[in-house]
Amino acid sequence: MKDGFIKVAAGTPDVQVADCEFNASEIIKMVHEMEAEGAKVMVFPELCITAYTCGDLFWQENLLEEAKKQLFRIAEETKDVEALIFVGLPLEYKGKLYNVAAGLNHGEVLGFVPKIHIPNYNEFYEARYFTSGENVDGTVTVRTEDYGFCHMDELDDNDDVEFDLEAEIEALEEEEFEELEEVEDDPDYIDEDEEELMEQDIPISSNILFTCPDMPKLRIAAEICEDLWVLNPPSVAHAYHGANLIVNLSASDEVVGKDSYRRSLVSAQSARLLCGYIYATAGEGESTQDVVYGGHNLIAENGTILAESRRFVNGALYADLDIHRLENERRRMTTCRFAPDLAPEGQDVFYNEVYFNISRGTTELTRKFDSRPFVPGVREERERRCDEILNIQAMGLKKRLAHIHCQNAVIGLSGGLDSTLALLVTVRAFDMLGMSREKITAVTMPCFGTTDRTYNNACQLSKCLGTSLKEVNIREAVNLHFRDIGHDPEVHDVTYENGQARERTQILMDIANQSGGIVIGTGDLSELALGWATYNGDHMSMYAVNASVPKTLVRHLVRYYADTCEDAKLAEILLDILDTPVSPELLPPKDGVISQKTEDLVGPYELHDFFLYYLLRWTFPPKKIFRMAKIAFEGEYDDAVILKWLKTFYRRFFMQQFKRSCLPDGPKVGSVAVSPRGDLRMPSDACAKLWMKQIEELEV
Repeated sequence: MKDGFIKVAAGTPDVQVADCEFNASEIIKMVHEMEAEGAKVMVFPELCITAYTCGDLFWQENLLEEAKKQLFRIAEETKDVEALIFVGLPLEYKGKLYNVAAGLNHGEVLGFVPKIHIPNYNEFYEARYFTSGENVDGTVTVRTEDYGFCHMDELDDNDDVEFDLEAEIEALEEEEFEELEEVEDDPDYIDEDEEELMEQDIPISSNILFTCPDMPKLRIAAEICEDLWVLNPPSVAHAYHGANLIVNLSASDEVVGKDSYRRSLVSAQSARLLCGYIYATAGEGESTQDVVYGGHNLIAENGTILAESRRFVNGALYADLDIHRLENERRRMTTCRFAPDLAPEGQDVFYNEVYFNISRGTTELTRKFDSRPFVPGVREERERRCDEILNIQAMGLKKRLAHIHCQNAVIGLSGGLDSTLALLVTVRAFDMLGMSREKITAVTMPCFGTTDRTYNNACQLSKCLGTSLKEVNIREAVNLHFRDIGHDPEVHDVTYENGQARERTQILMDIANQSGGIVIGTGDLSELALGWATYNGDHMSMYAVNASVPKTLVRHLVRYYADTCEDAKLAEILLDILDTPVSPELLPPKDGVISQKTEDLVGPYELHDFFLYYLLRWTFPPKKIFRMAKIAFEGEYDDAVILKWLKTFYRRFFMQQFKRSCLPDGPKVGSVAVSPRGDLRMPSDACAKLWMKQIEELEV
């Protein structure tokens, strides 16, 4: 479970109604298929050993006994499999019949979890056979001699299975006790070890927690089918008692539209409990006398469906769960207080803990990671999010303007992406307030690095949006400043660059004072994360509308505006701005073309946004982020490039916190932000040694 990843599986085997031997063989076969894929937790459907649709055959003693016999056969024939396996069967206990999930590991039956909520409506009539396991808490004593078997794969399909109990016991005695002293004086003597081998007490309870000593962060509990569909599912209590992976053995039939509802239930429960959820349900082979079963298996993690099977096709489904991600999220959310002593009345019950063993190792990841985690991959969702973000930004600014009775706004308009977005947001806020766009002053401030392309785009954009345009050429003012401080303008160092940025901010502040307005900040989240802002230059404003918008999303917001504005000229300008390289334009152009490209200096923003997302949103360490980035950016960036910019990101992130500690106000739009009053309370002088050391140990 390196980096918290563990491969899990949900499987729907072929079954034949009431043919336990056949069903067990299919389960065993699928277990070995799952083993070959590296799955460490395997979940099969409800009552899969007998099939779910046995009806009144559940009253037949020989069916119940055969189900137990095949359970122990499955355990025996999978004893070398490094996994925790869940199968379903009917089980008689103290004169009642229960629908149970059995947990198997290395040849042992670890425990039985009975179904609590027994459906008895519409097509379901389980209460005819089964008793609720709500108050069950005891042990099932199994005599090994009662469930001996020969290996079925050694027999022909038509061979009768026979079991010679005496021969088996004799062989056992020869193997296990040949070196022991014979006890001749007492003919009734029974060796204690022999007695222990012949009897096994297996816990049966709805409150069982399956834990692995070698993987203490992994804690598993089970519920069965209808248990998920009720007001208060057992998984809620399981989560309070530490379970972060819930398995559900189900037999959910298919009717029109039920798949969507089922998917929503699984997704929502995994989100509500901040857990992984494996849902395995019955499929082809069940009786279709009245209903049809589709094998709709699902694997979810904290509200996200990681894998979903095709319906009406039996088979296995796999996914890589991130247990560390779940634990980090539970720890971060202080209102999510999963602890036994905090469980509500009725759920503060004792839990039986049973232990399973699986070997630790590196999970070969098949999970995909979105290289642009801030940007939805589906166009419809992306457009919906863009509209939502624009409204959040505009509503934030609207409130600020209304609160301070401000009628004017000032924006430094460079012709680049960030200032363009800020202007679009400001226009929307003014429209909401019913104020004239002419009260928005767009200020273009050409200097040494300004190109005709960005200058013209800035001017045309302001004109097209109906805002006031003011031009202040700052070349003379900056040169005078250089003379005052004794700086050679031919030395294009940080003083040369920042002198321009601070002059622009001073002008914007003073124009705002002249008009009784406020300065709208243009800097984005990615720049703030890297510290790519001039302190008391573009770092400062009176309301920063872009402060929590990452660079990779800025592009899509501007593109969305272009696609939906219904103004061909405006769309043309916006598309050209989108096509312009990202640059602060603080160095002179070469042959009239931008010479200073930000991403050549600090690295690709799509990489930095990826690092930022997993650092702040999920608190992952550098080694894990690097591992994920190699998968996410395969074919786009090689490992050496990713590692190079990962080092840059962490170095700059820690060094530049002082800039983020004194940011102006601005609206939060997503799950990641760096406001010192909201999401990131990080000391400015925090040491990066731990993180940089781990990065230095990484290999490409």
